[in-house]
Amino acid sequence: MYGGWGWRPYVSAAERRLKAAREMDKRRKKGLVVSPVTIQGRTIVKTFWGKAWCDNLERYSDFANRLPRGRTYVRNGSVIDLHIASGEIKALVSGSEIYKVAVKVAPVTKARWRSICKDCAGAIDSLIELLQGRLSAGVMERICQQNAGLFPSPKEIQLSCSCPDWAEMCKHVAAVLYGIGARLDQQPELLFRLHGVDEKELIAHADAALPLAKKGPAAAKVLGAEDLSELFGLDIAASSTARRGPSVASSKAQRPKPKSRNRKTTRPAKKRHRPS
Repeated sequence: MYGGWGWRPYVSAAERRLKAAREMDKRRKKGLVVSPVTIQGRTIVKTFWGKAWCDNLERYSDFANRLPRGRTYVRNGSVIDLHIASGEIKALVSGSEIYKVAVKVAPVTKARWRSICKDCAGAIDSLIELLQGRLSAGVMERICQQNAGLFPSPKEIQLSCSCPDWAEMCKHVAAVLYGIGARLDQQPELLFRLHGVDEKELIAHADAALPLAKKGPAAAKVLGAEDLSELFGLDIAASSTARRGPSVASSKAQRPKPKSRNRKTTRPAKKRHRPS
């Protein structure tokens, strides 16, 4: 029996959805921005970034017991508001009541971020390629590397919920964690906002690893005209005009004049005979 603490009475999914809709309407009328997590079908995440986030959660045994209930809640539309900011995620989840959930994530250290940028240098061609998750296997493995990539370990996450469940990760928190994965499906750049880093730096560092074939030769390695003349035994003029060939004026002067087709032919005059 519920007596002010402990377990709340069971609330069906339909009741939770109705409660969620009422709460969202109430907040919108107050002028608040509401950002619910909406799942189409049973698949929570579909892209590289969303899958990578959820796979990272599921690999830790600390979270194994509570995550399944969270999947059910997020599929039922119980996460009625979710906002990702630098170092923190705030959300509202509809259960027996409307609960406030906060997830704090330790930012990636500068040393770790520099290491990620260095290891990925030259392997990411564009920002579009990065955000769409069209990355090579090596880059994906590096970004998702446990304890050294962009995805947090349990010790780097602090969880809290206003529900009476004593567990650190209740089903409402688990729903929010899956909701983050769903949100990264739509806005993968939020992962970088969460860590307070600039994803463009992964592209900026690409110049340092360009193939040598794409770089021009050093000035000391360029042969001049005199060097070429001596090397190949050719008579190469120093002036630019000589290299370009004869000028237009000189070429015109050397052309033979065409014969005129309209030239009149002259006939010899007839001799007149005088009478004797």
